[in-house]
Amino acid sequence: MIAFIKRIFGLGPTVDFKALVSSGALIIDVRSPAEFAGGHVNKAQNIPLDRLSSQLKKLPKEKPIITCCASGMRSASAKALLQSNGFQEVYNGGGWQQLQHKLN
Repeated sequence: MIAFIKRIFGLGPTVDFKALVSSGALIIDVRSPAEFAGGHVNKAQNIPLDRLSSQLKKLPKEKPIITCCASGMRSASAKALLQSNGFQEVYNGGGWQQLQHKLN
């Protein structure tokens, strides 16, 4: 059960998000536009979770993608959606504020 929870939330080995972004990773914030307007990670793209599946063709499969949201729940769902559609290198960045802290 613990392994399942860790896998869902992307809590496996430590990920160097700063290095991923430096190497060209995209940051996808899956919160609503209103939430995004209230604050977000620098250079993040806002694609709300309920619109993500219709935007998949616009995302490059060859680049790493970091998902984020408010707490990590929606970003975990976004990660699973991307992976189920053939995106190989997807990371759950969790809450956007925590991700911002990791990138500084």
